[in-house]
Amino acid sequence: MPPAFRASSGQTILITGARAPVALHHARLFHAAGWRVVLADMPARPLSSSSRACACYQRLPSPRFHPEEFADALDDLLEREKPSLIIPTCEEIFYLAALRERRGLAVDLFAPGFDLLQAAHNKHDFIRLCERFGIAVPETRLLTSQEDLTDLRAEARNLVFKPVWSRFAGQVLVSPTAGKLQQVVPSAAMPWVAQERVPGEEISAFAVARGGKVLAVSIYRSLYRAGAGAGVCFEPVRDTAARDFVETFARNSGWTGQVSFDLMRLEDGSVRPLECNPRATSGLHFFKDADSFVRALVKGGEEVLPDVARIQAVRLAMWVYGLPAALRSRNIRHFRKVLGAAEEILGTSVDPAPGRAQIPALLEIAAVALRNRISLQSASTRDIEWNGPDQSSI
Repeated sequence: MPPAFRASSGQTILITGARAPVALHHARLFHAAGWRVVLADMPARPLSSSSRACACYQRLPSPRFHPEEFADALDDLLEREKPSLIIPTCEEIFYLAALRERRGLAVDLFAPGFDLLQAAHNKHDFIRLCERFGIAVPETRLLTSQEDLTDLRAEARNLVFKPVWSRFAGQVLVSPTAGKLQQVVPSAAMPWVAQERVPGEEISAFAVARGGKVLAVSIYRSLYRAGAGAGVCFEPVRDTAARDFVETFARNSGWTGQVSFDLMRLEDGSVRPLECNPRATSGLHFFKDADSFVRALVKGGEEVLPDVARIQAVRLAMWVYGLPAALRSRNIRHFRKVLGAAEEILGTSVDPAPGRAQIPALLEIAAVALRNRISLQSASTRDIEWNGPDQSSI
């Protein structure tokens, strides 16, 4: 970040999904580039609402459980604040895109059409999309019944099973035993995929595109994760094959918006796509030149390159998730080395409040988890999850 935030130039941006660290990063970038930042989400105390970059925070009803109230509240917010653009950061993007098609939005939404969004989110349809674009993919089979699963039991040790609609790797089963395989209960309404287990190193890619033209790309790997899911500490990597994949996918799909991918880098240097997150992910944190990044996102033009080389981390999450992982692997030395090298992404010297806001935000999520008897990760997205047309509320 620049050493100080600049005053607003008058334009307003609406960033949704204020609970997410990437929403905070977007807010800081746009504020530093001279925009007035309005944030919106469902929690009472999301991380980003405490930031100096936030001019206004609006709490909204859950689009998953109260879709009409969400739509009406959003209309009121757009009318009052008159933003030039909406940037979604989490799975509320599906509800916003559906609203755009169903009743229109008064403001431009930085997202592709609903059908493409849903196809990219669907772990089977995404692989079929890649195949159509001439991209080499791992064999991936759709499971919609117990009969589909029965045919694969003998080769389960060479497969990865995951729900078509899922996030954070919470239900992923890698090379499951017969006992673990009983957790897979596919149906037409809630299908799963069985994907070839590809050996290699998992890396991730984040990109911004307009009309199929790539405007920003960062490739990175997660050093520590919250369980098996989202990274809490990540470092940039260079990978030409991953960069080529992103460009091929964006160009062929005509993508407009943010998009992220989980990829497997093979021993020969090629990559295979595993799944897609059609939204912002941690790769955003490797961009800090506010003027260049915001100009590229809003206006297109020349591609902006990542300008952060240092490891990025949420330090509190490192102690909660990283330290137990280090203890299990008996590699405390590596944990200490990474923690010492990492740059904190929440509380910064010029914007420390989001760092302090982690505890109340976590307590709010914990209360949701307790009330609904679900995990913290599930609670963190319960009100915005998009689980396909049969499970959606809109």
